[in-house]
Amino acid sequence: MNLILFDPHEISASLARHDPRAQHLLEVLDRQEGGTFDAGLVNGPRGKGKIEKITPLALTLSFVWGEPPPPLDPIVVLVGLPRPQTARKILQEATALGVSALHFFAAEKTGPGYARSTLWTSGEWRRHLLAGAEQAFCTRLPEVTHGLTLDAVLEKTFATSTRLALDNYEAPAPLHKLPLAAGTAVLLALGPERGWSAAERDFLRTHNFSLAHLGRRVLRTETAVVAAVTLIKAQLGLF
Repeated sequence: MNLILFDPHEISASLARHDPRAQHLLEVLDRQEGGTFDAGLVNGPRGKGKIEKITPLALTLSFVWGEPPPPLDPIVVLVGLPRPQTARKILQEATALGVSALHFFAAEKTGPGYARSTLWTSGEWRRHLLAGAEQAFCTRLPEVTHGLTLDAVLEKTFATSTRLALDNYEAPAPLHKLPLAAGTAVLLALGPERGWSAAERDFLRTHNFSLAHLGRRVLRTETAVVAAVTLIKAQLGLF
């Protein structure tokens, strides 16, 4: 954890010793009473935390807050609902890269049981957002939805964005050669791990998506997300 995040309701309460954040403070950072650490409020300011008291059951903390970090990047990622282990990686890495939203939609080739995974039904997915934000030293979390259709996702995303879709088979050009002006909002779509169906490709073209590829090598979905978002950020001057 480069930054330890707290929800607003947590900052006035003690932090239980069994909480992973308490264990990190005491066992990894080796902080004692009076020790300070980098802290953040989810979707709020960053600042400094201080350990006021350590008991066998809990840590008493205090905080001094500074300014909030800048807004997230204008990049929205749509992903055909993948296997839960793949989705966990995407949630964390895309959050660390600073995308503003992640929409996992039910694609034609999505596994029928993926949406019923405890990743989604138990709320576990949020933990992976927090891990990505803490890694990036940022407090901001992207918007996340899961289980909607691609058509329903498009209804709730911004209409003025540049629309790009990754495809290994019918894309005419590599992603890095598609012109993107600084300040452009980008909607990036990736199919599920088994790829787009022919009907979905037609749907994407009808809805103004440009198909692009990442080269001749076939990448895992989580790797393709990281590579594509990185290329887009570079083209938009966001590094």
